[in-house]
Amino acid sequence: MTKRQEGARLSTSVVVRAAIQLLDDEGLEGLSTRAVADRLGVRMNTVLWHVKTKARMLELMADAITGEVSLDGLSENPGQRVREIGRRLRGAALAHRDGAALIVGTYPAEPNTLGLAETLIGACVDTGLPDRDAAWTAWTLIYFVLGLTQEEQAAPGPEENRLSAAVEAGDFPMLRRVMPFLDVGTFDERFEFGLDSILGHLPR
Repeated sequence: MTKRQEGARLSTSVVVRAAIQLLDDEGLEGLSTRAVADRLGVRMNTVLWHVKTKARMLELMADAITGEVSLDGLSENPGQRVREIGRRLRGAALAHRDGAALIVGTYPAEPNTLGLAETLIGACVDTGLPDRDAAWTAWTLIYFVLGLTQEEQAAPGPEENRLSAAVEAGDFPMLRRVMPFLDVGTFDERFEFGLDSILGHLPR
């Protein structure tokens, strides 16, 4: 079977879906175009026929995960709309192993990503913010959501809290004092605190 014939059996969306399944199973470290090809039972060149490069594959994967953020049923209140988009983006990233790290490492100008940005900035504008502040508030929110979620996904479990052990063993009185608030079990509360800190000037 020629590369063209083998490639015709697939589509870009099938390749991206297989890559996301591999991400869920193996994480970013186990992700490669060759590994995706093995999962699909085709040659690596066949995968590259559809995604061109690994970097392009990662962009398409990031856009597909962003596409899992539903933009339906959002509040008519624009301030609530902004917050809900942030929560839904976090949920989509958390649904996939290393999901936030994948998205952070790409810059896809693709339909799902652009659609989310359009809706988010539109909600910021609807709160009464001037265009510059609306754009920068939206981007600040996205950076916060993905940054905290990346930390959450990389954090060790409670039984292996290296940060707590290191602080207890060293001369870090301020860190020791606030350690209960940095525990791995506080991510939900920290997320909501961050939302309020960034978006507190918006109407609820």
